[in-house]
Amino acid sequence: MPLDLTEAVTYHYDKFPPTNLNYGGFVNELIKATDAIARYDQMLKNMHNSEILLAPLRNQEAVISSRMEGTVSTMDEILKFEADYENDSTITSSVRSEVVETILYQRALKDAQEALIDGYPMSQSMLKTIHQRLLSFGRGATKSPGEFKTEQNYLADRYKRTILFVPITPERLTDGLENLFEYIESSQDPSLIKAAFTHVEFEALHPFKDGNGRIGRMLITLMLWQAGTISAPYFYISGYFEENKNRYIDMMREVSQYNNWDNWCAFFLEAVEKQSIRNLKIAEDIQALYEDMEQRFADILSSKWSVIALDFVFTNPVFRNNKFTNQSGIPAATASRFTRLLLDEGIISQIEESSGRRPALYSFEPLMELVRV
Repeated sequence: MPLDLTEAVTYHYDKFPPTNLNYGGFVNELIKATDAIARYDQMLKNMHNSEILLAPLRNQEAVISSRMEGTVSTMDEILKFEADYENDSTITSSVRSEVVETILYQRALKDAQEALIDGYPMSQSMLKTIHQRLLSFGRGATKSPGEFKTEQNYLADRYKRTILFVPITPERLTDGLENLFEYIESSQDPSLIKAAFTHVEFEALHPFKDGNGRIGRMLITLMLWQAGTISAPYFYISGYFEENKNRYIDMMREVSQYNNWDNWCAFFLEAVEKQSIRNLKIAEDIQALYEDMEQRFADILSSKWSVIALDFVFTNPVFRNNKFTNQSGIPAATASRFTRLLLDEGIISQIEESSGRRPALYSFEPLMELVRV
């Protein structure tokens, strides 16, 4: 049965960036969003080890953003995968494709963040590199990783079999991308407004055969970080978008259908505010857990290695003992003793017994309970 085009909205040719923005229509949302993300960023600045404490948020974003595209995996599956596989070449066919796709999202986001740290500019080339990484393995490998589309694509409602949106044509894509990156480089709009416009324009261009939604949401984090709105790359917005998915889609379609950029900005800023509040709560809870565990690890382990062990389980809340030894630098006999002590005290839980040459699998449940989605 062919797809129904009667409800389709078509890309807004020659209307980006908008020229008649009514700031009065969303000034309250802008003030609230600016205040909320500033409070979240202050928390980031006060964390002396944000890379360790907030690494789980990147996994959380990977799970939620991928889930929005129909790729369903869990935080536990992602962390078990990381405990078992060091690199893509060791992945076996027993791993669910959904888990692999979510892991690739997490790794693509991390690679993009590292590229910006190394001084690479936000560019079409970077987009292709991110896309190559995102679709480098599994089902995505057949969907032209790292290449812009050459055929018309569509956004459809899979259940109703109706096309919701017709992105820019492949013939006009080059001009559209050049226009977008010119805006990113030269616009004087406030960073939150620039991120809002960039995200919706990227989604409307839909430059790739697959993976556009995930990359479009990555761009929000990357742009806010690059602009200095957040001091570390740990602001993720997919949770709010997923909970309000119908509004999210409707607001983006209204940009093209009615040239309604104001409503999109109001929705985006509301998302930033609400997600900032949520992210701040999670960050505070993780920080409080770390401070509590710092003393408990010192008391239980009675060792100069206690802080290193603590940092390891916060970075790898699901782990096997061989990884504990190899990556922490703690001597093997000491690491094994630590595992037994933490298990006896109920700090970690065993979720798989050892089998043959494969060590037992452990979970640091106090942290997992904070970040499961």
